[in-house]
Parts: sequence; structure tokens; C-alpha cells
Amino acid sequence: MSNLVKRKSRDRQLKRRPIGLLLVILAWSLAMGWLLSWGTSAYSATPTEIGTVDIVPVQYQLGKQLYLDNCSTCHIALPPEVFPSQTWKNLLQDSQHYGVQLKPFIDPPRMLVWRYLATFSRVQLKDEATPYRVNQSRYFKALHPQVELPRPVQVSSCVSCHPGASEYNFRRLTPEWEVE
Repeated sequence: MSNLVKRKSRDRQLKRRPIGLLLVILAWSLAMGWLLSWGTSAYSATPTEIGTVDIVPVQYQLGKQLYLDNCSTCHIALPPEVFPSQTWKNLLQDSQHYGVQLKPFIDPPRMLVWRYLATFSRVQLKDEATPYRVNQSRYFKALHPQVELPRPVQVSSCVSCHPGASEYNFRRLTPEWEVE
């Protein structure tokens, strides 16, 4: 009789284990999900905080900041998405910048800026001429569909539609361009 009682109690324990194991797994999953959502919420940003076209991951933040520190002192810094990578590469290598002699941009800051620009710029087609003016860039035109652009297009004219352009925020638009 004692073997029968032992076997029944062992069978009950085995039946309880899967339910207990499932409850432990469920509790663990909920706790990990909550922790992950809490941890990543600190890194999420609303579109008004992003400013540029793409969200910039942490590993490119220093390159972005160096780009802004060096380029936005003289003019509005354009998002890398506006030009293909070849344009940015040529601009970084040339100290003659649109008729102005610049202090050469040296490594390692130049490499950090290049990584940022290369990551977020676009591909240039094989037979496409390298654009050096905003109005020559097919990406600029693609980012501005159905927009009657002023002639000539100048970097300073960005502010007329993007009031936050001087703060590198191209998502904020004037009320006439806001989509509801």
C-alpha cells in the first residue's frame, strides 16, 4: 500500500511541475519584457526630437556632432540624405569648399564624420553626375515632391519651409506644409 501512495504522490508532483514551470516562464517573460521596454524607452524619441530624416544611432552621434560643429558655423547643415555618398566624400577631402578655402579636416574627426555621412547618405547611380548643388540632387528632389522650389535653390532658403533648419530639425514645417 505504501508503494501505491508513493506512486500517486509522485504522479501528482509530475503533473504540477509543467504548470509551475509554465508559470515561472510566463513571469520571467513578463518581467524581461517590462525591463526591456522600460530600458529602451529612454532611447526612443518622438519625431519632433529627431529633427533629421533618419534616427541617428549612438555609434554615429559623435560624427553627427562633429559634422554640425564644423559645417553649421557657416551655413545650414544639410542632412546627409540630400546628397549621395560620393558628394560627401569629395567635400570632406577637398579644402576648397564652394569658393572658400577651409582648414583641412583631419583624422580621426574626419573619419567619424565620414562614417556618419556615408551611413545616412544615398547611393549614386553609375552614370549619374556627382551633384554639388542642392537643386542637382535627385534625392533632394525626391524628398520634396510637388514642392515648387525657388530658383536658384540655396541652402539658406531651407528656412522658408523648415523653420527649425538652423537647429538641424528638418521635420518641423511651416503650417502651410503640415500634413493633417
